[in-house]
Amino acid sequence: MAVKHRIVSASTGKTVKTAPAPKGEQGSALPLRIGAAALWIFAIVLEALALCAMTEKIVIPFLVKFSPLVQGIVLLIVDFIAVVAGAQLWKKANRIAPASEANALKFWLWNNMGVIACAAAFVPFIVLLLLNKDTDKRTKAIGIAAAAILLIIGGLASYDFNPVSAESYAQAGITQQVYWTPHGKRFHTHEDCSALSRTEELTAGSVQEAIEAGRETMCKICEKRDGAVVEKVKQAAKEKDAA
Repeated sequence: MAVKHRIVSASTGKTVKTAPAPKGEQGSALPLRIGAAALWIFAIVLEALALCAMTEKIVIPFLVKFSPLVQGIVLLIVDFIAVVAGAQLWKKANRIAPASEANALKFWLWNNMGVIACAAAFVPFIVLLLLNKDTDKRTKAIGIAAAAILLIIGGLASYDFNPVSAESYAQAGITQQVYWTPHGKRFHTHEDCSALSRTEELTAGSVQEAIEAGRETMCKICEKRDGAVVEKVKQAAKEKDAA
């Protein structure tokens, strides 16, 4: 038998009889996207510096005691950190303001901008170092291997394995509020979800508040429950694009 829930507002921390109305969320994704873009630009600058350092075109002042190879690898590692950090911000932004599934290619590209940024931050380095005739073979081999490893790890860390769509959010009750438990890892779009049947206390708030609380993905039961309606919304979006 399902227990009666005590709902706590995410914004005030106080017990409420009904879930609080959510704040507008579309605009709140913008700072995250700006942060991601800034980190990716920084990463590409670091890529250029790493290439110049490794090919002995420049000397990094604070790394002057180290060899060109070490200087380049250090810069590549910082490049990697910036790329992955930007990707995490971008994925969080997509949880707040997701893209439409109507165009599958656009949907994939939008959700995996971090992977594209990762490629931009390492592939040119690999190609240009490979083509450079003035760099010794040892430096080339180690530099290319290091960049390739960071590219693979960064790509996997940046890939969104569980993307959400505007259609699913629109129909899954996310335009109203979501719920989560004190120890759960997902948010729920239905207070009466079977996964919540034994939980006495629920926190209710916006998607952004759920993400800030560490619940970045939707409950599979709620997602399945809303699936039929979501399909109708997706179909309507496709028909609108075709018109």
